Amino acid sequence: MEPQGFTLWFTGLSGSGKTTASRLVEKELRARGYKVEMLDGDVVRENLSKGLGFSKEDRDTNIRRIGFVCELLTRNDVVAITAAISPYRAVRDENRARIGRFVEVYAKCPIAVLAERDVKGLYKKALAGEIKNFTGIDDPYEEPLNPEVVIESDKETPEQSVAKIVAKLEAMGYLARSNGHQAKS
Repeated sequence: MEPQGFTLWFTGLSGSGKTTASRLVEKELRARGYKVEMLDGDVVRENLSKGLGFSKEDRDTNIRRIGFVCELLTRNDVVAITAAISPYRAVRDENRARIGRFVEVYAKCPIAVLAERDVKGLYKKALAGEIKNFTGIDDPYEEPLNPEVVIESDKETPEQSVAKIVAKLEAMGYLARSNGHQAKS
């Protein structure tokens, strides 16, 4: 069976482990011979969505643009992986409907843990009111209602999260069963 494209959409608050887990999944899929494109939210914002702010409308536009690129890649038999906060459920669901072969991974982590591990101190500043419109603090983050996978970086290692994601992708038929490759950091 020829590999078909799909979109693996990582969502979660800043610092929740989206990029770490997505990079490890990318490495695992490449090792298995899949064509993979990684769309990191920060990189996309700099290159595809430059000039957008952080209003709800601008955030929605950014996530729709990422979804459009994922749709193109998916339909051309590439695995599109995106790691973006994507705070609003409606736009994530819109992308799911448009793309079709869409797997949502929710990187779940309590704000107290995120604030503790935040080297830039952004959560502490947001909690103190020094930063406005910070997702999860004074700007909403709408948790997914039915994600295919939930990873919890405060309870599992990145390797355990990746194993959970890969197992789900295999169970869904999006990945062929492993022939001995294991996700490594």
